[in-house]
Amino acid sequence: MNNRAARILVVDDEPAVLDLLVYNLSKTRYEVITAANGRQALDLAHQAGPDLILLDLMLPEVDGLDVCRELRRASKVPIIMVTARGEEIDRVVGLELGADDYICKPFSIRELMARIKAVLRRTQPDESKGPVLQGVGGLRLDGERREASVGGRPLELTRLEFDLLYTLLLNQDRVMTRERLLEQVWGYDFGGDTRAVDSAIKRLRAGLREADPQADRIEAVRGLGYKYKGIEP
Repeated sequence: MNNRAARILVVDDEPAVLDLLVYNLSKTRYEVITAANGRQALDLAHQAGPDLILLDLMLPEVDGLDVCRELRRASKVPIIMVTARGEEIDRVVGLELGADDYICKPFSIRELMARIKAVLRRTQPDESKGPVLQGVGGLRLDGERREASVGGRPLELTRLEFDLLYTLLLNQDRVMTRERLLEQVWGYDFGGDTRAVDSAIKRLRAGLREADPQADRIEAVRGLGYKYKGIEP
């Protein structure tokens, strides 16, 4: 972001919530733009180039899930969903559509700011993971350039998906618990909710299999977490 203030698009149809978020985000020196419905959110996301979108799911015109779905067709912009506590199925669907995180209403401003900071930290252009890692099926992850490929062909991953795959590959053949992945990849504690990990793994595995079935070496370890399985000697 070249030392400029991060630009956050806040999408909510409740004026009181918008005012609260704009006040607190601006006080933290973020640049804030707002939308009150899904159609306006899509237009601003394309025109303003936000660094992060704070997206309420219950929106007029175009609902939040459809906004997330549409954005993920062409954009890797980080998305934090805002949901009511009773909308568990929407949270799961939103994560599977590619949202990076979610937070439930009513939320504390302190928790929201921590989540925003953690998501933005992953988008810093000078952040590198380290050396090149090689995986099975021609998988190659360049930590310095943050580029992924399978058999020499580019593999399109979101920032979160790249960090998740890099962490698993770096710890090849070792079980990574969901809690440890939350800490190392997301950068904070989700309060014990590991659905974000499962949803991100699901998307990641689907992308790997689409590129080359041999490239997906991620395995679920029941009751624990996941591991990237190398070729047995």
